[in-house]
Amino acid sequence: MARWLFKSEPFVYSFNDLLREGEGIWDGVRNYQARNNLAAMKPGDEGLFYHSNQGKEVVGLMQVVSDPYPENGFPDGPWVVVRVKPIRPFRRSVTLAQMRAHPTLHDLPLIRHSRLSVVPLTELHFETILRLEHDETQDETKANEFLMIKTVKDKAR
Repeated sequence: MARWLFKSEPFVYSFNDLLREGEGIWDGVRNYQARNNLAAMKPGDEGLFYHSNQGKEVVGLMQVVSDPYPENGFPDGPWVVVRVKPIRPFRRSVTLAQMRAHPTLHDLPLIRHSRLSVVPLTELHFETILRLEHDETQDETKANEFLMIKTVKDKAR
């Protein structure tokens, strides 16, 4: 089973929208690398739902429930979609600042390739983010302090 991170602007399509629908289509991907990621998905793969632009946080866990298939309007074209269903919302969201501050996530594709709407995750990245959901000590203030210290050290080099 592969692990993925799916990004969506919450004012366009939020995790709450997916919860309300019960199942949805992940469509509208117009980047070839992100499309290749969609095309590699299999039913049973799990994903983290990330709210981009507003919130910038992982808010839920979901599952791929279909093989990739052509997006409506592009039967012979390059774009594909998958069907997804929610597994559960996060008890506590995991922010981008928390992920940037965590040493295990330094090479997280969300950080390295921030423009991609669908990125693969290693098992270690996936499990680390799930642990952060339950880590009460990982608050936004600590994450921001770590980033400020790291920035100052990087500039001093």
